Amino acid sequence: MMITVLDGFTLNPGDLSWDELKSLGPCEIYERTLPTELEQRARGKEILLTNKTVLDGSAIRSLPRLKYIGVLATGTNVVDLDAARERGVLVTNVPAYGTKSVAQTTMALLLELAHGVGHHSRTVHEGRWSRSLDFSYWDQPLIELSGLTIGIVGFGRIGRVVAELARAFGMSVMVFVPKAKPAPDFVRYVELEALFRQSDVVTLHCPLTPETRDFVNAQRLSWMKPSAFLLNTSRGQLVDERALAEALNASRLAGAGLDVLSIEPPPADNPLLKARNCIITPHFAWGTRAARSRLMRIAVENVRAFLADKPQNVVS
Repeated sequence: MMITVLDGFTLNPGDLSWDELKSLGPCEIYERTLPTELEQRARGKEILLTNKTVLDGSAIRSLPRLKYIGVLATGTNVVDLDAARERGVLVTNVPAYGTKSVAQTTMALLLELAHGVGHHSRTVHEGRWSRSLDFSYWDQPLIELSGLTIGIVGFGRIGRVVAELARAFGMSVMVFVPKAKPAPDFVRYVELEALFRQSDVVTLHCPLTPETRDFVNAQRLSWMKPSAFLLNTSRGQLVDERALAEALNASRLAGAGLDVLSIEPPPADNPLLKARNCIITPHFAWGTRAARSRLMRIAVENVRAFLADKPQNVVS
């Protein structure tokens, strides 16, 4: 069976190897696939691997030979799972490969909000410290995390690692989930409104579903302390971006750290691009070499398991 990778560049921009995948059979790898190129590249293929190339219902129904879709990520919203199920196409994903990297990025965003390390380094390189009359300076309140409260929305693998990291900084940990699960004794489950009102930091680690779209809206932002921070390394559509920008610009919220936006790459008129004290990184939390190596290994194992008629990590 021909194995076709529709958009391999983000997983492997050149520092990993496709050799293990190629050992499974004929293989063609495209760095990117535009919507206009999809039909030609996918036609007649039985195995497709995709990261962000959308395989909607019409595409899946137009590929009678397609048997397997491997998503090179955890989230599967780029694939119409109902259409795949109707056609009997197996869909797999790669769970948990980026847990530690995403949790690490969450704390990096929080530390940048707390200390402005990047900003202050830039001012030093611009010569400000050399011109300073004093031995030290800072342009914002420097915030000690110890003693503050972090509220975690969602408590899966990433949320649990974030809780451990926050505890290491001396923070109190509150969690909201629709249904409480066993948790470490330092974690306190609370209702959603209490979490937003009492937290100094709210961080999102829940999946995107119809129920969680625009989960952080104007009302819930109004519950937060003016001194609080919002973090999102999950999915951009969890946040009403216009409402967040308005809260930041009106100083009803101290700051936000985001690795995801509702549209990626963002259009130039996204209101958060010019919002006050809003740190935005380009959805790179998952991109450490360690995480991508795990992703590559599990993706190859998924294909190998499918070819052996012993599928794993099946989502459809």
